[in-house]
Amino acid sequence: MSFSEEAAMWVEKYRPQSLEKVVDQRETVESLKILLKDPLTMPHLLFSGPPGTGKTTVALCIARILQGDLWRDFTLELNASDERGINTVRERVKSFSRHAVGLLGNIPFGLIILDESDQMTAEAQTALRRIMETSFRTSRFILICNYSSRIIEPIQSRCALFRFSTLKTEDIARHLQFIAKNEGVNTKEEAIRSIVDFSEGDLRRAINTLQAATAYAREQPLDERVVTKVVGQAGPKEVRNMIQKAMSGQFEKSRELLYELMTKHGLAGSDIIRQIHREITRMEEIPAKEVADLAQIVAEYDYRLVEGANEDIQLSALLAQFARFGSPHRT
Repeated sequence: MSFSEEAAMWVEKYRPQSLEKVVDQRETVESLKILLKDPLTMPHLLFSGPPGTGKTTVALCIARILQGDLWRDFTLELNASDERGINTVRERVKSFSRHAVGLLGNIPFGLIILDESDQMTAEAQTALRRIMETSFRTSRFILICNYSSRIIEPIQSRCALFRFSTLKTEDIARHLQFIAKNEGVNTKEEAIRSIVDFSEGDLRRAINTLQAATAYAREQPLDERVVTKVVGQAGPKEVRNMIQKAMSGQFEKSRELLYELMTKHGLAGSDIIRQIHREITRMEEIPAKEVADLAQIVAEYDYRLVEGANEDIQLSALLAQFARFGSPHRT
């Protein structure tokens, strides 16, 4: 049985086709609905926020609202991180914005979606600013970026800015459960929770992880063990056990567990530190004051690794620091 690429990729198969079905981002969606009541008055738009929060999806939904079934013909999509130079702006964008007006018919204007626009060079952004001014009667721009501060001020001032926030964990979990049910995947709650933790608010990453884990599990129930293998992380229980051993004074044992994580799972030091930070905030047996102190220690060693220090030595030293917070009631 053959599948198109779109059908095979769940992230595209379950991409919302209308603003009503966009996951979370309720305030942004409601504001855009009001803005789109009179399409002719719609300004250029600037979508800013973390990856996987729905920026591109919302832009495509707007294209469908404005241009109906013909949206693919009258929408130019570019990834500015790949085509970031001034020539792209001058040739492709300028050409599209010039010729859109003669082809529109009942469609109000052409739409140009520039994804990852914060990767464009300063020269390209300056050229883009001029095009946005001169082509306003024939086209509208939707600029998508992770950091609006990297967009030059003259462009920001010509756009309505919408900030997309990291998705809530319960919304991601609910959407993953919907996909799993629709695909007939036997998914345990622990697996969904593990995927949500790994995705860190990125719905696209969460969906891709769910699909990869489902393929790995095959006909077996999808559990936490499968997810940790797919994402290349250690299980939360293993990391927590290592922390508990260190804080109960069993430094050598905790270091043995550390080496197991590094060799068994092939984890980089930065991955282990990220998981350590995640687990200490969830361990109810650690007093809040100590959690704050431990988080500060983790941050220091994370910085050392970023600066190029030896992973083995630094992670061992981190566990030694944890041992100082040990108390008799911990095992």
